[in-house]
Amino acid sequence: MNLQQSAEIRAEATSIWATLVDVERWSEWTRSIDKVERLDHGAFGIGSRARVHQPRIPVAVWTVTEFEPGRSFTWVSEAFGIRSVATHRLEPRGGGTVSVTLGFAQTGWLARLVRSRAEKITREYLALEAQGLKRRCEG
Repeated sequence: MNLQQSAEIRAEATSIWATLVDVERWSEWTRSIDKVERLDHGAFGIGSRARVHQPRIPVAVWTVTEFEPGRSFTWVSEAFGIRSVATHRLEPRGGGTVSVTLGFAQTGWLARLVRSRAEKITREYLALEAQGLKRRCEG
């Protein structure tokens, strides 16, 4: 499974980035997240870990594997038979607009078995997150 959702947001890229990397507050702007707990201290970046609680999905620990300040981050979660990769990318478009693209990919033998159910939930959650981020940053 490899899915993406984009949103055009009329806000400063620095403000959008600050909202994205403040992962513990995601539950304030998207219904796809119940709670995020940082498992380390300090600035969010490579190696940062967080425990993410979402409705209808088992709790997962995510680790940041790629980080380009102000532009993008990728984090990965691995569980028995499933490897999940989530990307968060900002691209300034000019005129005060930033394109934000959220991506999600899942691989592994168990991922293939649960694909149809997981894909439906993932599409829903990516849309909720893109819409919620847009509302939060434009409001």
